Amino acid sequence: MMHDEAAGYSPPPRLGQILAGLVELIWKIEHAFERARLRNRPVDSTRLRIFGVLTLFAFGFAFLAFRAGVAALVHPQEGGLAGVIEPALQRADLVDRNGAPVALDVPHYGVYIDSREIWDVKEARRGLLEALPGLARDRLDQVLTSGKRELLLNGLDEEARDRIHDLGLPGVGFEEEPRRSYPLGADAAHLVGFADPQGKGLAGAEKAFDTPVRDAAAGGGAMTLSMDLRVQGALVSELRNAMSVYGPRAAVGLVTNVNTGEVLALASLPDFDPNRVADADPAALTNHAGASVYEVGSTFKTFTFAMALDSHTASMASYYDATHPLNLGGRIIHDHDPKNRPLSFEEIYLYSSNIGASRIALQAGADRMKSYLKNFGLFEPAKIELAESARPLAPRDWTDNVLASVSFGQNISVTPLALAQAYGAVANGGQLVPLTIRKRTPGDAVETHRVISSETSQAMLALLRKNVLSGTGSKADMAGLRVGGKTGSAQKADHGHYLDNTRITNFAAVFPTDGPVGSPRYLVLILLDEPRAAPGTFGLATAGWNAAPTAGRVIDRIAPFLDVKRVKSAVTATAAKAPAIEEDAPQ
Repeated sequence: MMHDEAAGYSPPPRLGQILAGLVELIWKIEHAFERARLRNRPVDSTRLRIFGVLTLFAFGFAFLAFRAGVAALVHPQEGGLAGVIEPALQRADLVDRNGAPVALDVPHYGVYIDSREIWDVKEARRGLLEALPGLARDRLDQVLTSGKRELLLNGLDEEARDRIHDLGLPGVGFEEEPRRSYPLGADAAHLVGFADPQGKGLAGAEKAFDTPVRDAAAGGGAMTLSMDLRVQGALVSELRNAMSVYGPRAAVGLVTNVNTGEVLALASLPDFDPNRVADADPAALTNHAGASVYEVGSTFKTFTFAMALDSHTASMASYYDATHPLNLGGRIIHDHDPKNRPLSFEEIYLYSSNIGASRIALQAGADRMKSYLKNFGLFEPAKIELAESARPLAPRDWTDNVLASVSFGQNISVTPLALAQAYGAVANGGQLVPLTIRKRTPGDAVETHRVISSETSQAMLALLRKNVLSGTGSKADMAGLRVGGKTGSAQKADHGHYLDNTRITNFAAVFPTDGPVGSPRYLVLILLDEPRAAPGTFGLATAGWNAAPTAGRVIDRIAPFLDVKRVKSAVTATAAKAPAIEEDAPQ
């Protein structure tokens, strides 16, 4: 009773009456024993004693049950779980487009210790440290001497739980707790994302579909993503290889279906293991595919050329003066590999001439250029469910200098997601299709708009293919797969000045480039941040020597998964032994 009063608890009024009655009953039983002895009736005495013992036990158990009920319902014991452990929200499985799980709730366990029940603290300490080698000793000592029941550690898998259970330690128990598991680990970290221990999505698809995923769990369903884990695996593998060979600070890879806008794979390096987010380098948590913007260089020329063809301000028969550098009010624009002669529309693209691209844009005018870039979605964040989709950095004043710079990918910074979305419109017949990380079905209503005509799209596909056959993208060619694409090697800017030998390289590849509008077609985008020269690149670190071959290897590996057949008679590029064409000189 002193314990109860000290805890602020007083027994109900009827409890005193019950205790008084119990005492009175005990005295009556004892008096019955005495009367039996006096009457020399030992049988009655024995029966009475047995009855008395049973009665005492019955009342004792009733009293204990009553007190336990009061303690649990009215006055929870200090150190219990009431009001401490917030129940985790259940989440439905995330599966790839083929039904393979990429995120799921699996049983994990929290280990709880009631130090009041520990018989031998030293033995318990030794056994727990052996079962959990990474356990913090200070935390263990704190729990073992707390004088109450406390959570020692959560997130244990079944194997770790069994190791502790086999110790047979009193006072050690377990409680099951749902926990999110990511079977692909780091290989899909930025696409799948992660949720916190309470089941709230914090990044990637987990955040984008937080409410639908929880709603699906209530109905026992799963949510299907657009990704294909086979394509994802190939992309990540080749991107890691590029990090190893070319040594960039960061790398981005994307694979999309240009007709549906579905993102089949997305990777951003460095990455992290979503199963162990707390251990991740904060820098690795950034999804560079959507959260970072870049000046991408000559990859942007594709939009300049599509604009000129579609608006009829230029044609494949047009020629432009590239006999000398272009002087715009004191700023000199020149080519890295000058031809010093007039260049055709096609040659400007294949030689990646900055002079030619500038003249094409100046001829079309700033208003027309801005209108097309807006329709390509390059003035807004990429339309996708991911929260990690940043707004581009676009110029406000469109002087001739600015217009010329934008024509070859300077003075405007976009995300890889926005770049991929815009390239999709170039390749799919001219429609801007929003990107999605959710699997689309034929009946889905998707809001699209036309950017260029289907004829312009077909012309650009042919130009992209020619650039791989005989231009800057030759190292992306893969036998029989009809790859097209454009390189970009842009110097990085710092406080308004472009840095020497510090660049972003990227390659936007489309395959297969043949077939009518609406034919199955895919985009592979590779971007490397500050790559270095590698063996066999002749001391060069431009896109044609790192991003393009990386994209080619990805295409070669994923074509079978996408049911893209090789055509034996397809023309292939001739591998150059030395750099014949380079691009993107300082301006």
